[in-house]
Amino acid sequence: MKISVIGAGNVGSLSAMRIAGEGLGDVVLVDIAGGLANGKAMDLEDARPLLKYNYSIRGSADIRQIADSDIIVVTAGMARKPGMSREELLSKNAMILKDICSNIKALAKNAIVIMVTNPLDIMTLYALRVTSFDPGRLFGMGISLDAARFANLIAKELGVLCTDVEASVIGAHGEGMMPLVEFTKVKGVPLDEFMDEGKSELLVKRTIGRGAEIVSNLGTGSAFFAPSAAVAAIVRTIAKDEKRVIGLCSYLNGEYGIKDCCIGVPCRLGKDGIEKIVELEISQEEKSRLKESAASIAEAAATLPV
Repeated sequence: MKISVIGAGNVGSLSAMRIAGEGLGDVVLVDIAGGLANGKAMDLEDARPLLKYNYSIRGSADIRQIADSDIIVVTAGMARKPGMSREELLSKNAMILKDICSNIKALAKNAIVIMVTNPLDIMTLYALRVTSFDPGRLFGMGISLDAARFANLIAKELGVLCTDVEASVIGAHGEGMMPLVEFTKVKGVPLDEFMDEGKSELLVKRTIGRGAEIVSNLGTGSAFFAPSAAVAAIVRTIAKDEKRVIGLCSYLNGEYGIKDCCIGVPCRLGKDGIEKIVELEISQEEKSRLKESAASIAEAAATLPV
């Protein structure tokens, strides 16, 4: 399997390392910034004897190296700076993405594409319009990362293993996300059995602000360890045809009462991409909030030239 990662920044290079290290396929790391991708690929190659992994990875500044990829991960774009919202990234990252997606369409028309560039939901919808790909083969990473953050905060609060927490999040990747307390469990037991509503709502707010909190602490750039782990988990699920249910930024065509928009919902994922969108029985208030977020995403994406 050929897996290309476009963008050799922190998220892209770490995603490439995780994917290669798990032996999921031959990895190509691409970045237009001179020898950046090649230098990082060389460094990752040098780590092979120390890690005892015989993975294949190469770097290039030439986008044509993605030709005939089976999976493409798109991380290229500007990162958020302190005080900057995801929406402020829109126009600049759309320009970058339009060129990338045009190349994907021309060079790798059968690939499964995983979007990571922010603002994620808008960029995913925009990428679908530029490529005209089947929505099952082009989707965004988004809420699987948010669910991991929610699970981590719950585990720390309760003093339990993070692997015992099954967190659920839907909605936009950003301030519009909705961590779902009623669908979140600890060792199979509903979360509200462990904490009262006030405490769980506090963790919901902390989850929503987690990305911005990390950006503020870093000073420059944004999170990369957890996002790259989320990317690798998605690639693994596809490469191994695991058919797991994962939160993805997916195109909706009537599900949750939303049409012609991309937003985060649980999906069953396999070797051919999204096989099924899972519709949770959420409250009317949650449905309304989800529709409001979707309308905002669709409105923003409509302003971008295809």
